[in-house]
Amino acid sequence: MSRKVILYIAMSIDGYIAKPNDDLSFLSIVEKEGEDYGYATFIKTVDTVILGRKTYDWIMAHVPEFVHADKETFVITRTTKSSIDNTHFYTDNLKELIHKLKAAQGKNIFIDGGSEIVNALLKEQLIDEMVLSIIPVVLGSGVRLFNDNNPEQQFSLVSSQAFDKGLVQLHYSFI
Repeated sequence: MSRKVILYIAMSIDGYIAKPNDDLSFLSIVEKEGEDYGYATFIKTVDTVILGRKTYDWIMAHVPEFVHADKETFVITRTTKSSIDNTHFYTDNLKELIHKLKAAQGKNIFIDGGSEIVNALLKEQLIDEMVLSIIPVVLGSGVRLFNDNNPEQQFSLVSSQAFDKGLVQLHYSFI
């Protein structure tokens, strides 16, 4: 079985992954003790993480240690920086990185944001699956998950699940 590139992300009903100024506080409205919305199961299926530099910076500013330190991680950035253990600051071609990773043996590849990375991958049709957690809030502005002018792509619904805090999770596979 070949490795899949999987976007696993939360967004508002109106399609925002962050409020203005990269504020993610809206995610807390669905927090519930003991509920991880399938994340623990999902993360066991991946050994590689790709995320943008802004997402990485936000994580590092809000947690005591990098949450993906046990995974091979590529932070997509324009600034050259030395690797820190399994975390690599990648400045080359994203499409080439994805092809190289998919050709190698391993588990799935987790796209952890942000919007620039997601849209670059969509333009190249490099996302195999999407797990979208819809948070029951309309934000009205902020960082949109999907930009205009992406090529049309069809996905089939793998599963959907509603949770008692109002979060709905949709799992799609590229056709």
